[in-house]
Amino acid sequence: MKETSLKTAALTEEALRQALRALEAVAGPTVLLDGQGRLLALGAEARALLGPTSSPGQRFHEGFTGTEEELRTLLRSQREGLLSLGQPMRNGKLRLLRVRATALAEGNRSTGHAVHLAPCHVDPNSREETFQGLWTQDLRMRRLFRIIEKAARTEASVLVRGESGTGKELVANALHTLSARARGPFRAINCAALSPTLLESELFGHVRGAFTGAVRDSPGHFRLAQGGTLFLDEVAELPLELQAKLLRVLETRTVIPVGGREPVSVDVRIVAATHRALRREVEQGHFRADLMYRLRVVPIFLPSLRERPGDILPLAERFLAELNARGGRQVLRFSSRARRQLQEYAWPGNVRELRNVMEYAHVMGEGPTLTEAELPPEFNEQARPVRLPLAPESASASTGATRDIGIEDIRRALEQTRGNRARAATLLGISRVTLWRRLREAGGPSEH
Repeated sequence: MKETSLKTAALTEEALRQALRALEAVAGPTVLLDGQGRLLALGAEARALLGPTSSPGQRFHEGFTGTEEELRTLLRSQREGLLSLGQPMRNGKLRLLRVRATALAEGNRSTGHAVHLAPCHVDPNSREETFQGLWTQDLRMRRLFRIIEKAARTEASVLVRGESGTGKELVANALHTLSARARGPFRAINCAALSPTLLESELFGHVRGAFTGAVRDSPGHFRLAQGGTLFLDEVAELPLELQAKLLRVLETRTVIPVGGREPVSVDVRIVAATHRALRREVEQGHFRADLMYRLRVVPIFLPSLRERPGDILPLAERFLAELNARGGRQVLRFSSRARRQLQEYAWPGNVRELRNVMEYAHVMGEGPTLTEAELPPEFNEQARPVRLPLAPESASASTGATRDIGIEDIRRALEQTRGNRARAATLLGISRVTLWRRLREAGGPSEH
């Protein structure tokens, strides 16, 4: 009889382990509590989060810094809350967990709770900050915000350097919003997106009859930004001829429209941006040194997302919260493999790519847990983007040597991204327009 009871107990424990394994696959790290708040069982993922000191029979609140009453209040509310583990991590900091309870019952009688756990990636000992649309808990980024505030109080020209997707236009907007020009217009133009002829007209304006199709006068961005700020994105793409005209505008504070003769006074602050090193462009003869010095009075360097790894998961959680607020699917946590893949990914498209990836996963998946299977194809081990075998100077957008990228590099990037032009351009550190031009120059197909 005793032997039969032991076998029954063993079968019950095995069934409980299997049930917890299945529950964790759906809901993430989970523990089961009895009606008195004692641990009945822990899933493997929950045990890894809570540490080896947590074991069946222990009162759940003892593993945390809060009181038993605080935990009971959280369990009764069945809403998500935050708890700090009592056992500090190796660096001495307390680990913060997101906790959400589901009541268990037999008929009308409460029998305990299933408690779902998830790491909270915002460092409780580090100050997070939202600044003009940018969020971080990274100390270097917070210092950068103070530099932007100081630069905004002046009339100095600012050059923002950073990879695609790091938020260069948000910085330009912040410089405008925090400046004395905030009531004036903010105009932005991408110097890589237009042909030289059209770009000249867009910047400086044109008079009627200046060229075929010029049926009326056009003021151009400089005059439209009068009293405000003009943001010149990808300024390194400006042709040398237009660089000379831009320099003249900065020196004389006047513009001459295309086809016109009389200079027109302008009062505009310039904020320029590039993903390339202008000093290197000057050395290679692609950019005027005198214009660089005019634009680069205050240089601001935006770090890539992979240089601030502590921001990856908190930003992902923030983007998911925004998507949850729209209704429909409610994602409450990441699976452990999804977290690992998000942290290990190189993020060539930076914060912009992270936002897009979260939106993709939110749409493609189901249920409260975002899994690795819901991430885009490039996150799979076989299709994960890796650094292309480019020359050392052209392997990174930050070196400023994108003109060294050849057609074979582009073809390899297109193979890795399954023909996706936007992702291939991001991987190579060049604009989509530049990629299109290289393909056309090489005689390759410029359109799908």
